[in-house]
Amino acid sequence: MKIGKKMTVFIVIATFLIIAGIGLVNSLKYTEHGTLHINAAILLKYIELSKTDLFADGKTPAEIRVVSATGGSILKGKPTPVEHIRDTTFPGPAGLVPIRIYTPQTQTKVPVIIYFHGGGWVIGSLDSHDNLCRSLATKSSSIVISVDYRLAPEHAYPAAIEDAYAALLWTYKNAATINGDSARILVLGDSAGGNLAAAVALMARDKNGPDIYAQILIYPAVNLAEFNTESHRKFGKGFYLTKRYMEKFRSLYLPQTKDWKDIYVSPLLAGSLINLPPAMVLTAELDVLRTEGEAYALRLKNAGVPTRNKRYLGMIHGFVNMDRLFGQSEIAIDDISDFIRELPSL
Repeated sequence: MKIGKKMTVFIVIATFLIIAGIGLVNSLKYTEHGTLHINAAILLKYIELSKTDLFADGKTPAEIRVVSATGGSILKGKPTPVEHIRDTTFPGPAGLVPIRIYTPQTQTKVPVIIYFHGGGWVIGSLDSHDNLCRSLATKSSSIVISVDYRLAPEHAYPAAIEDAYAALLWTYKNAATINGDSARILVLGDSAGGNLAAAVALMARDKNGPDIYAQILIYPAVNLAEFNTESHRKFGKGFYLTKRYMEKFRSLYLPQTKDWKDIYVSPLLAGSLINLPPAMVLTAELDVLRTEGEAYALRLKNAGVPTRNKRYLGMIHGFVNMDRLFGQSEIAIDDISDFIRELPSL
């Protein structure tokens, strides 16, 4: 009987602790401005408690990149196998630009996705978004060319956009040699890479080509002139990408304030968005960049550009590249793949 009583007490206490723990974790989901996915809530609490700060202690850009790469690797799952992956370079405006070409097992003449990684124009690499590019290639049955464009502050604006546009020119010229279709070249990027993808689409229009089949923008930064939107006010602190980070990234990428309103820096400020390629804009519900991304999608629609916009509920900035934490990462890539397959009918 004594053993039974002790066991009963143990079970009661253990059950209480489990329920209390579940209640505590669930309580982290609820914020003043929306409900976080539970994994996002746990990640943000970890960042808060560990006082993680990329720009703390006067880190150099090189040190920031190491910290970012180390932390980011924890958030990624098992890489998707791809039929063929090749690292190479192409001649850019200031020297050779490294690229990584992902070729799925498919027939010739497939779409070619030019991918620009995120990272505030300061961090990120071919490796940081490798999982994402692998999934894109296999799910969309497209060739993916990931571009290792020059980073700030060593190479401030317009270095990144020059490399990005040069990647479009090279891809158009060489698509056939990699079994791609030069008539179906897409630009795609996340965050700062979404900014570059939108800017390349504008630049291609303004320079009369090459034609772009579609632009796909994942939580893009499209207005660096001002950080005063609704989502900046709601999610500017404590939601992974902060307003402070955006200000730091901007200061490194755009040391000249006169450049902040350039349309290839802030596509949302372009006078006209007509004659741009069909677009898909993905945003995260609890993201400092949500308002401007959705405003850009609306402007594209109003300019007559076939545009699809989807907001992913409970998500924070960067979720598409956190496939270990979020099943929504796979859903987003499925949505992108569906969009690409449906393009001829748009």
